[in-house]
Amino acid sequence: MILVVGGTGDLGGRVVGRLLDAGHRVRCLVRTGTDGSALRAAGAELVQGDLTDSASLRAACAGVDIVVASATVISRRLAGAKVPTIREVEEQGMTALVDAAEAGKVQRFVYVSYAGVGDGPRTPMARAKLAVERRLARSPMRRVIARPDAFQEVHLAPVGRFDLKAGKVATFGKGDTKHRWVATDDVAALVAGVATERNPPELIVFGGPEAISRNECVAVAERSTGRSIKVMRAPLPVARLATRVLQLSSRGDATASIIGLGVLMDECEITWDDAPLRERGITPRSATDWITQQAAALHAAQ
Repeated sequence: MILVVGGTGDLGGRVVGRLLDAGHRVRCLVRTGTDGSALRAAGAELVQGDLTDSASLRAACAGVDIVVASATVISRRLAGAKVPTIREVEEQGMTALVDAAEAGKVQRFVYVSYAGVGDGPRTPMARAKLAVERRLARSPMRRVIARPDAFQEVHLAPVGRFDLKAGKVATFGKGDTKHRWVATDDVAALVAGVATERNPPELIVFGGPEAISRNECVAVAERSTGRSIKVMRAPLPVARLATRVLQLSSRGDATASIIGLGVLMDECEITWDDAPLRERGITPRSATDWITQQAAALHAAQ
């Protein structure tokens, strides 16, 4: 049995689908009030629980061989949810999940972090990810930490202030640092793969097939749309200050984490590539292909 924590999210849902397609038994932890009907219809077993409820985690881990943890509260926080906080869910809750998995004799724990964690500002998200990674390092379970680069569907889309329809892009710093933005489905394929492969590495840092800067992505967007893109730049000193100030607010943890990630992406040079994807037979989609596809969809809708 494989327990997926985060199955109602975009990444986690794709992981669940791949595991079920491969013939595995999958259980999903679903919060009260969250619609898990699509997961049930796909063939997953649902168990009610929450990362802030330790008792529910122990019940969810009963009889489980493998745990895959991709849950995040950041989108709910950005949408205005007052509680729970990133610390309560992604640090304390995830640590409680590791404890529950150990107590339940789980054999393998797959945890989704992100590339460059620890190299940028110490945001609530970064502290949470590092705390869980440290906790897993002390665990007797077989641990696999996946650190993907930023997702194309988030950071190269309107939600990530890369808006082709509006013709506007926001960036932190100069925008010249290259990254390997990666497709969510490619990340899901890797996470599902390492959950069950015979001898996975403890740490996998990876990205998409193309090393490209945000400025170069803007150039691709301009060629693809045939129009000029307005670029709004936030100086790094201002962004760093905003990260520190926002963390003083009870509701600023998510925004501080997003800004901190933007700072990280302008300061941190990539040392990873797409080899972990290709080694598993995954042909990754490039950032250029993603932007071109979005431009074509925009043209088709006009």
